Amino acid sequence: MSTTTLPTSAPGRTPVPSPVRADEGRIGLRANLRHIGALVRRNALQIKQDPESMFDVLLMPVIFTLLFVYVFGGSVGASLGGSRDAYVNYVIPGLMAMMGMNIAMAVGTGMNDDFRKGVMDRFRTMPIARSSVLIAKIVVEIGRMLVATAILLGMGFLLGLEIKTSVLELAGAVGLSLAFGASLMWIFILLGLTMKTAQAVQGVAMLVLMPLQFGSSIFAPPSTMPGWLQTFTDYNPLSNLADAARGLINGGPVAHSVWVTLAWAAGITVVTAPLAVAKFRKKS
Repeated sequence: MSTTTLPTSAPGRTPVPSPVRADEGRIGLRANLRHIGALVRRNALQIKQDPESMFDVLLMPVIFTLLFVYVFGGSVGASLGGSRDAYVNYVIPGLMAMMGMNIAMAVGTGMNDDFRKGVMDRFRTMPIARSSVLIAKIVVEIGRMLVATAILLGMGFLLGLEIKTSVLELAGAVGLSLAFGASLMWIFILLGLTMKTAQAVQGVAMLVLMPLQFGSSIFAPPSTMPGWLQTFTDYNPLSNLADAARGLINGGPVAHSVWVTLAWAAGITVVTAPLAVAKFRKKS
């Protein structure tokens, strides 16, 4: 990503173009939005040319819903005072939190692949803001996350999910999941820029994902867990997100869980986004 200026040269010599980093110049908001839009379109066209990259979005909600409902639905549903149908209304809001975290991981591996394949070398020659590359990736992944959430809810309705509040509150649960998932993408972008290979990004990500997912209220009520695990669950941001989505869909108090989830999302973004942008500028 570069622009050209004419440096001062010796008398009698033709000025020679000198590269200047695009992010050193002043790029206005409108130009930045155009850059983001162009890069979003590029990333969307990549998905169109490689439909297999959508397999995780299309299949993961179906597989996870069937797996957890039919494996754990009977026993956990009974502990909730109902049957498998009761577990559907418990686990689907929790899986909304899980979908965002798993899809966010793809941003890190994709960023790592782009550097390895030389895609970023092309961007370096273009007069665009460095941040627009990262924001465009996040916008596209939010779109993928929205598709996965729609499929998840569709599976939930097929299995008996009931919205006991309103469509507006359901939309609030979806929006909260997207906001938290977007904040997690900055963590995975930072991992993708730090690790040497995409496999390393996946390995480190899974070490973080597994304890957070299963040490939460996503799949089972924390009251059935040992005391030390309940303490971990109480501070787990995925538990707060799952409880907030559950309250927005099934009814009940949600204010505390919503504000805690938003605070986590804001805190993660404030800490990791500047680090990711700085690492991206340094590496590119």
